[in-house]
Amino acid sequence: MNTVAKRLKLALSVAALIVSSQQAHAAIALDRTRVVFNGGQSSMTVPVTNQNQALPYLAQSWVEDASGNKIETPMTALPPVQRVEPGAKGQVKIQTTGNLAALPQDRETLFYFNVREIPPKSSKPNTLQLALQTRVKMFYRPAGLEIQRGDDNEAQKQLTLSRQGAGYQLNNPTPYYVTIVAAGAPEKANSTGSFKPVMVAPKSSIALGAQVAELGSHPVLTFVNDFGGRPQLTFTCQGDTCSVSSVKAG
Repeated sequence: MNTVAKRLKLALSVAALIVSSQQAHAAIALDRTRVVFNGGQSSMTVPVTNQNQALPYLAQSWVEDASGNKIETPMTALPPVQRVEPGAKGQVKIQTTGNLAALPQDRETLFYFNVREIPPKSSKPNTLQLALQTRVKMFYRPAGLEIQRGDDNEAQKQLTLSRQGAGYQLNNPTPYYVTIVAAGAPEKANSTGSFKPVMVAPKSSIALGAQVAELGSHPVLTFVNDFGGRPQLTFTCQGDTCSVSSVKAG
C-alpha cells in the first residue's frame, strides 16, 4: 500500500472514530419520542436539555411536513435558534401560523419536529465537528379526537389483521396514526426474523411484513403510545382475520 493510500485510510479511520464518539455523546436532547399537537390549542412547548455539563450549544428547531419539506405554516417552531447553557434547559414553542381548520378534522395529520444541535467552535486545529439532529414524528390531532391519559391504548384495540398469502395486512380503522415497533408470537413477542417497524396511517391498511408462520395463531404487536410507552396487543385469529383479545401495558 503506497503512502497516499495509507494516509487516506488513516484519515477515514479517524473521521469514523470521531463520528462514533460524537453520536454517543449527543448534547441537545428532547424529553419525548413524539409530539402531539392538540387542535384545541394555539401553541405548545417542547423542552430541550443540554446534557453537556461544560459547553453551551445552539439548538436549531423547525417543522417539516409528511414529505420532509421544511414549513412555516400552518405551524412553526420558535425560536428557530437558541443558545442552551451547559446542563440547562430551553423551550421550543410550536406556534400555529395558519388555518388548522383546513387540515382534515376526522383524522390526524403527520408532521415532523426537528432539533439540530450546533456545538461551539473548537479552539483546537483540525477538529471535525458535527451538527447532530433529532427528528421525531409530530401529529396534529383535531380537537374532537383528543385522548386523555389512561385512554391512550383504547383506539388500538380496533386494529385487525387480515391474512394475505404467507403474511398479514394490518388494518387501522381509527383516526390515529399507529406505529408498530415489534411483532412476534406470544413466547417471542419482541422479535421475528422478517419484521421491521411500520407506521399505518388513519383509516388505512399496510402490509405488516411478518410471516404468518412466525406469528402463529395469537400474534403479538407492540405499538408506541402518546407517552412513549410500548403496550402489547395480543390478537386471536379465526380463519383469515385476527382481532385484539387483550392489551398489556408497557
